[in-house]
Amino acid sequence: MNDYYSNTEWIYRPRWLAGQLRQAVSAHPIIVLTGARQVGKSTLLRNEIPFRDWKYISFDDLDAITIAKRYPEVFWSDCTNLIIDEVQKAPGILSAIKLAVDQNPQMRFILSGSSNLLLMHNISESLAGRAVFLTLLPMTIGEMNDCQTTNPLQKLLNGQPADTINNQTVSDNLLDILLNGSLPAVQFLPDRKAILRWWDSYIMTYLERDLRQLSQIESLPDFRRLMTALALRDGQMLNQTEIARDIAISQPSVYRYINLLETTCLLEKIPAFTINRTSRLIKTPKIYWIDPGLVCFLSGLFEKDALQKSREIGAIFETLILLHLKVQCNQINPPAKILYWRTITGKEVDFVIEWGRTLLAVEVKLTDSPRLADTKNLEIFINDYPETACGLLLHTGKEVKSFGTKITAMPWQLITG
Repeated sequence: MNDYYSNTEWIYRPRWLAGQLRQAVSAHPIIVLTGARQVGKSTLLRNEIPFRDWKYISFDDLDAITIAKRYPEVFWSDCTNLIIDEVQKAPGILSAIKLAVDQNPQMRFILSGSSNLLLMHNISESLAGRAVFLTLLPMTIGEMNDCQTTNPLQKLLNGQPADTINNQTVSDNLLDILLNGSLPAVQFLPDRKAILRWWDSYIMTYLERDLRQLSQIESLPDFRRLMTALALRDGQMLNQTEIARDIAISQPSVYRYINLLETTCLLEKIPAFTINRTSRLIKTPKIYWIDPGLVCFLSGLFEKDALQKSREIGAIFETLILLHLKVQCNQINPPAKILYWRTITGKEVDFVIEWGRTLLAVEVKLTDSPRLADTKNLEIFINDYPETACGLLLHTGKEVKSFGTKITAMPWQLITG
């Protein structure tokens, strides 16, 4: 999958998670770094100070897995700082790692993997009380442009007026961003054809390698059909019965396959905001893929014209916004939660950010000219939950507009840095 780099200049772009990673290793013996394949975990660890000077072991090497099963202590006999990549392939080593940090408090381990190790019980239970878990997501627009984060989300939660938010990560090529996606590799590919080949290779590698290592899949074509069905439902409430009926596979298989997509960090369920102030709330989670480019490819949206005319473009735009909200939520200490709000009568707010007792409501509209009517659901939410710091209407236009004391419409780019 790296053949496409041959005719382009590869440049490492610093990741915003690196600062959190440095803070974590100063205080904790074990850091677990998870994220989907190709989000840049290994690249970060091999380029950022001080991790680039640490000893590095990858369990993509079958010999390393064999050693891990027989003589794991060999890996850290000559060092106190060790990175182990793809650790989920040899979970038995965790007992030895736990013993090593108990015996030597100076030991530091970074355990990296392309699976959400929190969802793998044998791993999360083994590290309970000793590990800090961090997640690397696809690149933000700020990271693509080599900008430092200003974390506007933290400012808004702290009460800064929305109309004072500004950042340097302005980008006008929205359709390109949605189509190409935010994984680091595609940023260096020369043209759209190369990007399409890359995504096809990415999915085939995922199906043929990662899934078979994690779980027995009865039918890869069924799994691929499920991925397409979920891509067409990106940003919608999850209805597993409907999906099973539409693609003609059993509901237990749909349930298990969705869990696998979550475990491999490609899909996420966004819970409903259900503080019990009314019983008339929807509680079903919504589903989102981690990357808009992946959604476009799975949905068969290969070119700008097809994307622009599609009914899915609004949800794919939400996926891009969700990525940036998640990155910023994870930078806040403690991390803020992302939920959504919907009543049984159809009133909905796309995202609700919850940090302690403070709320931030976010609506996403694919429009250049936001109107007062677009803020109706934000107003309803704020009236029901007055502890909401503000309501944001993120749009594709250029203007910042105030719609009342707590609701501001702003260009989507202002929330990306």
